[in-house]
Amino acid sequence: MKKTLILASSSIYRRELLQRLQIPFNTVSPHVDETILDGEKPQDTALRLSQEKAKKVGTEYPHALIIGCDQVATLKGEQLGKPLNHNNATKQLRSMRGKEVTFHSALCLYNAETGYMQAEVVPYLVKFRKLTDDQIENYLTKEQPYHCAGSAKSEGLGIALIERMTGDDPNALIGLPLIRLITLLQNEGVNII
Repeated sequence: MKKTLILASSSIYRRELLQRLQIPFNTVSPHVDETILDGEKPQDTALRLSQEKAKKVGTEYPHALIIGCDQVATLKGEQLGKPLNHNNATKQLRSMRGKEVTFHSALCLYNAETGYMQAEVVPYLVKFRKLTDDQIENYLTKEQPYHCAGSAKSEGLGIALIERMTGDDPNALIGLPLIRLITLLQNEGVNII
């Protein structure tokens, strides 16, 4: 691979996913404002933020290929942000019990040198179990997923909250759709195998 590949994320889970492809890359935290714009659809929020993250890192690394990602969870069309604290996470999980949540995982690959950007949203559906208040409290005490959209980390104990998952790329639920990323990389001349 000729160009430097950069993952514009501070997520250890996204870094671990990208390591599966066995290609060299660096990680850089993009530090962008993640405020939802008025009237913005959830998938549009995720897509815009993934692109902003990639472009922000691109200003520092003008000859790199940059992977930007973002995820927005929705319940009945309403965005579920990052809870940021225990009380908000409790409310989120109570509202989600027994229901299906859509995780909109946006992915973009930005060639900072040419300005070419490929971007798309990969949805993933998760049906949550009918959790008791005690189960929710036990989970939150153990995992503390306060910086995760939807208050759950499927890559950890959060898998116990889930009844069923549906989608084209299981990695999308963690926030980095690898199956799509491989295609985007190939479009830039980067072959994984």
